[in-house]
Amino acid sequence: MLKLILLLLLLGVAIYLTIRQLQGGAGASLPKQPKPPTRPVAPDDDVDFLRELDRRRDDDDLS
Repeated sequence: MLKLILLLLLLGVAIYLTIRQLQGGAGASLPKQPKPPTRPVAPDDDVDFLRELDRRRDDDDLS
């Protein structure tokens, strides 16, 4: 019975190491996700949006 447990343990370790090696080695870390480009969170953070509002306001003042 002890031989069977040791055999299963050895087999489990061998499978674990084999899979880990196939997935990129023991020292490989997870690939870092590229940081998404910063973009305006709300319309009032968007320079183009604010510029367009200023144009509309200026056009309304001229009328």
